[in-house]
Amino acid sequence: MSEEFTAEEEETMETYPSMYKYIEKAWEQPKEGFLKELQRKRMKRWRREDNFKRIKRPTRLDRARKLGYKAKQGFVLARAKVRRGNLRKSRPTGGRGPKRMGVKKITPKKNLQRIAEERTSRRYPNLRILNSYWVGEDGRHKYFEVIMVDPNHPSIENDPDINWICDKDEKGRVFRGKTSAGKKGRGLRSRGKGAEKTRPSEEKSK
Repeated sequence: MSEEFTAEEEETMETYPSMYKYIEKAWEQPKEGFLKELQRKRMKRWRREDNFKRIKRPTRLDRARKLGYKAKQGFVLARAKVRRGNLRKSRPTGGRGPKRMGVKKITPKKNLQRIAEERTSRRYPNLRILNSYWVGEDGRHKYFEVIMVDPNHPSIENDPDINWICDKDEKGRVFRGKTSAGKKGRGLRSRGKGAEKTRPSEEKSK
């Protein structure tokens, strides 16, 4: 039976946005408002923790839900810490000009979020990476919360929304750039003119 709302109830629903909208609005400027002091305290605590930390609930519930998280058995969350900056190449001992040193401006081809996902997957080899999102950064590190799924859990196997990740083809999906951060690094966010060569044609893939 479909629910019917009065005109007054519909107007109230449009006036007051959902809880997720308030969370999303607050995270648009995390260095302002009430999140400013909260994030400062979090950074002091997070930087003392290990590189990978299992957590019970997401810090950004709105972002986690958009990326497929569900508060049910089989879903696991972990906060990953990655060092910021370039690759920090050591200076060669042989004589050459500063231009030929090959030290500065040597950056990885992958973004730090994708690197965090791959390291988390190696840390938890029995889980599969679904997605991740940014939760903070300081002068030396960036922090991401990684959503992982247990492909052998009955609640995951019986859920038609997520049981696709149980297929054997999804094993090691994070190392093939199949997450949201991986697709962004592969240039799959853009379509049409200028992006003709980002996707292989059907003839080449056969």
